[in-house]
Amino acid sequence: MSNWYSQIEETLAEKAASVRLAVFDVDGILTNGQLLFTADGHEVKQFNTLDGLGIKLLQKAGIESAIITGRRSPQVEQRARALGITWVEQGREDKLTALQELWQRSGHSARTTAYIGDDLPDLAAIRAASFGACVPNGHPLVQQHADWVTHRCGGEGAAREFCEFILQAQGRLDKILNNYL
Repeated sequence: MSNWYSQIEETLAEKAASVRLAVFDVDGILTNGQLLFTADGHEVKQFNTLDGLGIKLLQKAGIESAIITGRRSPQVEQRARALGITWVEQGREDKLTALQELWQRSGHSARTTAYIGDDLPDLAAIRAASFGACVPNGHPLVQQHADWVTHRCGGEGAAREFCEFILQAQGRLDKILNNYL
């Protein structure tokens, strides 16, 4: 059984090794998926700083980042700007189409893309990317079709885990972490 596990890990690492673009869903990945509204109707989103640093670590390694989300929110725009995320696509339920358009604009392709999402609108994009990931609290069908499922849930460091998996597969994680020692 351990041999089978190492073969799967090797295959996943091979997929993640070619990643040059990491694409993130927002609700359920960068947040816990809950929608919070103030009494006057303004939406509030809570982001995890672990995820933010993970995205910055990817960028330091030369891996670009993007957001494709079905909802529109000024908080997402603000968070993306603060993290230096290159591409932000909001209000896009057609995530595969948004991803394909992003490939055309950016010069990336399915072969160089990792995508992490949690629900049915993410499924086609997860399947199209070279390395598709989901969270353990994501929809079962999405988990079934993802290459990999994180240990942490959305909004609780799952995106960081995704980022570090990519960096580990590329042999860059140890060097990055050593910078903090």
